[in-house]
Amino acid sequence: MNRFTRLTLLLALVTALFVMNGCTVGQVAKPGATGSQTLTETQAVEVLRTNPVYFAYDRYDLDTAARNDLRQKSDILKQFPRISMQIEGHCDERGTEEYNLALGERRARAVYDYLLMLGVPASQLSTHSYGKMYPAVQGNSEAAWSKNRRAEFNASR
Repeated sequence: MNRFTRLTLLLALVTALFVMNGCTVGQVAKPGATGSQTLTETQAVEVLRTNPVYFAYDRYDLDTAARNDLRQKSDILKQFPRISMQIEGHCDERGTEEYNLALGERRARAVYDYLLMLGVPASQLSTHSYGKMYPAVQGNSEAAWSKNRRAEFNASR
């Protein structure tokens, strides 16, 4: 075998190994993914925008489901340091505007503090309270109110 043929075979072998192992650069595994499924930075931004955190009436503590989702979001944020995320606190229509702005801020801050505890740099996070200004669902029932007591995520690069 001549030198050119050996180099060609070696290059083909290395390429095949990279393809078989799913070698990627600047990507992270999709939450809950197995195998070689990965996220690009653009997909990561979209994933971060999903799954609001919901809160009980007049509460701002994080339940188990919220903590699990925030762990996945923290992994993505740590993998992609160019992505920043604003945490937006919302409330249902009950209560005064001032009260709901304060409660929305406490909700956003609870998420912010948990993400900091998980190791996300503060430089990637910010908070804003909208109180009751932007309901996700219209209505005067517990079903509607429960969807409006939330923290949403606005991620960008």
